[in-house]
Formats: sequence, structure tokens, C-alpha cells
Amino acid sequence: MHVTGQISRRTLLKATGVAAGAVGVGGAVVAAPAQAATGGFAHPGLLHTRTDLTRMAAKVKANAAPYTAGYAKLTANRHAQAGWTANPQATVYRGAGSPQNYATLYNDIHAAYQNALRYHVGGDSAHADTAVAILNAWSAKLTAVAGSADRFLAAGLYGYQFANAAELVRDHGDFDLARFQEMLSKVFAPLSDDFLVHHNNAVVTNYWTNWDLCAMACLLATGIFCDDKAQVARAVDYFKHGEGLGSIKNAIPVVYDDGLGEWLEAGRDQGHALLGVGLMGTFCEMAWNQGIDLYGYDDSRFLKGAQYVAKWSMGGKVDYTANTRRKGAIGGWSGSETATAAAPVDPAMTRPIWAMISNHYTKRRALPATYLTQITAKSAPEGGGGDYGPNSGGYDQLGFGTLAFTRDRSTTPTATASPAPTSADARPQSADSTPVSSSPAGSGNDLAATGSSDVVGWAAAAGITTVAGGVLLLRRRERMRRGSAE
Repeated sequence: MHVTGQISRRTLLKATGVAAGAVGVGGAVVAAPAQAATGGFAHPGLLHTRTDLTRMAAKVKANAAPYTAGYAKLTANRHAQAGWTANPQATVYRGAGSPQNYATLYNDIHAAYQNALRYHVGGDSAHADTAVAILNAWSAKLTAVAGSADRFLAAGLYGYQFANAAELVRDHGDFDLARFQEMLSKVFAPLSDDFLVHHNNAVVTNYWTNWDLCAMACLLATGIFCDDKAQVARAVDYFKHGEGLGSIKNAIPVVYDDGLGEWLEAGRDQGHALLGVGLMGTFCEMAWNQGIDLYGYDDSRFLKGAQYVAKWSMGGKVDYTANTRRKGAIGGWSGSETATAAAPVDPAMTRPIWAMISNHYTKRRALPATYLTQITAKSAPEGGGGDYGPNSGGYDQLGFGTLAFTRDRSTTPTATASPAPTSADARPQSADSTPVSSSPAGSGNDLAATGSSDVVGWAAAAGITTVAGGVLLLRRRERMRRGSAE
């Protein structure tokens, strides 16, 4: 089987090289949204635009399938009930050796998001008020995210989710926008930014794809929420050129002749591979809503990787190229591991990630994506946090894709670039985005936490009897270069 692949060796740029008013897309330059050229981003403009929210409300009001089934999943979730009481903490801890309390945070975030989404679809202001109360309580108290290396996971996952919840109520009269922006820019974004630069003082390939991707998602989401163009540009640059395993060509290092792209963590286990695909889809969707097309970047490389994971997760046979990755601490312990086969899967395992990705490619772009279509139908209707078990793995995605991302097939499919947001979606804001020092990098013994136990617990709680296993997928350092330059 012929394969192609490429590794980009560029380092993360601390200063943006993207000019205001234009963004690179697959080697071309396309106009950024008009709002970005004047200093702001489109709002709401993370996972959901105003057009998206209007579509959801109209479809549910019209009793249209499958929106009604998706909305029923939302209204049945215990987090989506008005009156949820927040339990904010001054410091959130995640990881071994710390007084872990991060479950309080992710439960409150999902309650804020679900209530905010329910308000936009159903119209009951009590849900908006509940979301605002939760978000204001946390921004008034939270000052740090700490713990072992897992603090970087907490900052990344909950930073991007917090921003998305707040984006849905940023215009609410009682929401303290400036204080929330300050919290995101001083507590969450610096940890994610630092991780992408230093990787916790580890060799760059020590951390798996999903570590980079959650940090990237946080950097992008909080940058958009806080109208920090330089931060957004750093996140986009890392997606294209980052040295870590979350950049597009490192996450999907091999493209096969059958059009499928090998997902790096497929040889590790199914749960983390699904997490990574969901995070990359989240990153692409948020960028798309600001006029930046990463879904189509590098000949729609993400489509090829998502199709690969969809086929493999349903029990299909996929090709695999052996990989070796280095691991260890800079100036400390070191080693390497190699794997030669994709891990076993449980076809019953799922996460609420597929509707967003498949609807982009098959509906917005009118492209064929057989495996995405099949796994999306199999996973519907998608729920959210609280529907996939009690442990943190069940809260890694905001979910509810059947409601939020189902769309009619485009009669004028987009070839390369996303449509510029309308002026109704834009409300430029200013924010203090001065960098603040993050927690110090961990020692060599602080490198190996991966959240594996959470994935096992989440799978078992969801009624899944077999958790994906197999040897770790490890990075092959030398790849054949693609025929066309970037």
C-alpha cells in the first residue's frame, strides 16, 4: 500500500506572522471576516453562530427531525435544568498528588453551557439567568488551575468549554464580560500557551495528540472570546506547523491511496483517538466560524483522518504504518516506543463528536464521507456532559451535535473558504490579554499522566464492556514528503 506523509518542524511562533485582515488557507490567501480587520471577531462565533442558534430554534419549533430528538436529549439532562447552583473554587486541581476537585468545575461548566443552549433554543430566560449565575460565580472566585501534568489537560479542556458557554450569554445584561475575559486570559490561556511552547519540559513527542489539541482549542477559543488576534494566530499557526503531535500533519502522519489518513493515536487506544478527533473537529469549527478554513486545509486532511477513525471504530479494517516516538524529560530520563498495529476497538464505544464533523463535509461542502455518515447515524441523537458516564471522559466534549450541527445540504457547497460572518454576529470587544506567568514545568516524574483511568471509567459507566486496548502508537520520525509543497 502506497503512503504519503510529512512532518513539519517549525516551532510555535510567539509573535503572529498572520497579517490582520487575511488568513492563509492551504497555501492560498482569503479575506478574513470584515470584523476581524477592524479589530474584533464575530460574536457569537465559537461553536455556534447566531445563524446556527436561529436554525436550531426554528427547527425545534417546527417539530423537525432529528432536531427534536436532539433537543429532547438536552432537556432531559440534569445539567440543563434552571436553578443549578454553582460551587466555584479558588483553585482547581487535577492530577495525582493533589486534592483533586476538577469534577466540580466540569459539572458547572456543562450546566452553564446546557442552560445557555437551552435558552437559545427554547426561549425561557430562566435558563440564561442560570448560565450567567454559574459563570459569574466562577469568574469571581477562580484564580488558578493546578496539579500534576494533568493541570494542562484541565486548562485546555475546561478553558475552551468555559469560553463556549460564556459566548452564548456574552450579551446578557447581568453577565460580567470583562471579569470573565480576565479569568480566561490569566488562568486558562497562559497554561495552554506554555504547554504548546515547552510541553512541560518534556521532549516534544512525549505527550500524545489530545494533549496538544486541548491546549490548541483553549488558545483559540479564549483568544476569540477575548478578541486577542495574536493569540488566535498562534493557535492557527500551531495547527498547521506545530512540532507537537497535535498539529495536523503529526496527528495524521500518513495518507493512504484509499483516501484514509492514519490517526496517530489509533495505535494507542480507541477512547483517546475519539477524544482527539472530537477536539480537532472543535478547533476547525471554531476557526470556520471566524472565516478561517482548517477543515479543508492540506487537501481536507482532517476529513481523511476522521474517516479513518470512523471506519476503524465501527470495526472496519484499516491500514497502519509502524511509528516510533521519543519520550522523556529534557535533560532527564528518555526512551522510545514503537507500535506496529492499530489497537482493538469496541464498536459500542462512542463520544458525541460526529454530527459536527460529518455535517460540515457532507452538508456544507457536499462531499462524500461514507464512514462519517454511518457513524453519525449510529451515534444519534448525541447527548452531552452527563450522558456518557460520571467520570471526566464523559465531559470532554460539549456535545448535543444532533441538535446543534445538523443542517440542510448546501445548494452552493463551499469549495475552500468559510463564509464571512454577518454583521449581526459581530460585536468587537477589547480585552486585557497581557500574558501572565503559568505554573512551573513539572519534573521528569510529572510527565506521564494521560488520563487513561478516566477513559476506562467513562467507558465502563456508559455500559461498554470492552475498552480499547493494544500497544501504544508511537511516532516514526522519518516520513516520505508529499509531492506538493505546503
